[in-house]
Amino acid sequence: MTGIDSLQADSREYAKLYCERDMREIELQPFCGGMAAVFSMSSPGSSGVNEDCAALLPFDETSGALVVADGAGGLRGGAQASNITVESLRDTLEQAVKTNENLREAILGGIELANRSIDGLSIGAASTVAVAEIHDTRLRTYHAGDSQIMILGAGGALKFLTVSHSPMGYAVQMGLLDERQAIVHEDRHLLFNVVGLSDMHIEMGMEVELEIGDTVLIACDGLFDNLIVSEVAEFFREGPLGNCTKNLIEACLKRMSGVDESQPAKPDDLTILVFRFGESTPGR
Repeated sequence: MTGIDSLQADSREYAKLYCERDMREIELQPFCGGMAAVFSMSSPGSSGVNEDCAALLPFDETSGALVVADGAGGLRGGAQASNITVESLRDTLEQAVKTNENLREAILGGIELANRSIDGLSIGAASTVAVAEIHDTRLRTYHAGDSQIMILGAGGALKFLTVSHSPMGYAVQMGLLDERQAIVHEDRHLLFNVVGLSDMHIEMGMEVELEIGDTVLIACDGLFDNLIVSEVAEFFREGPLGNCTKNLIEACLKRMSGVDESQPAKPDDLTILVFRFGESTPGR
C-alpha cells in the first residue's frame, strides 16, 4: 500500500479512541503541547477485524496519555480485550479529573481495571498495552507486553526504548541475540506478560525530560516485527511529523508484502501513534 495521506482533525480536547479501525490516512491531532499522528489498520489482505486500538487521552491542558493496545492474536476476544483496555484507561482518567486524582494513579488504575475485566471474561482473552504519560515537559512510560515505546531526539537519535515482555525482548536486552536474529526467530510471538493475566505486572519507566522536537513513538508488534529500531529511527531524522509517519507506514507495509525476500515480512495489524513535542503545525 502506498500513498498514505494525512487528515488534520479538530483541536478540541477530549478523549479520542481508535478501535477496530481500518484507516487509509493518518489523523493529526494537537495534543499536550505538540502534535500527534495516529494510524491503525487491519493486516494487509486479511478479512479479519483489526485487533489493535490507540487512544489520545487528555487530562488537562498540558498533560495526558498516549495509548496503544494490541489484542493477543490467536486468542479468543483479542479485539474485545484491546477495546476494554483503552476504554478502561479513558474511564479512569475521566473519573480522576472529577475527583482530583493524579494522572499516574489514574493510568495504573485503568490498566488494573482492564486486567480484572479481561480476566473476568474467562475466555482466555488478552491484550498488550503501552502508555506514554505526558505532564508538561516530562514523560513516563507504562507497559505490559510487546507493544513498544521509543523516544527519539534531534536527528533521530534514540533516547529511550522499552523492553518487550517476551523471550526475544529479554534476549536482545541481554545481548544474547541481536535485533535481526530476534525478528526472524520462531519464538518471536511468545509473551511473558499481558493484560488479562491474573499475575500481570505493569512496568513503569523512569521520568524522561522532553526537549522541543523530541519524537515519541508507540507501536504494536506489527511495526517492530518488520522493521528494527534503527530502521524506524531513520524515518524521523528530519522533516515534519506527518511526512515522517507516512513514510514509515509505507515502508512497513512494503516490508509486510514480502516484495524483498531478503528482509523479514510478517503481515499483521498495524497501529502507530507518534507524538512530536513542540510541533504545532501538521506538516503533510
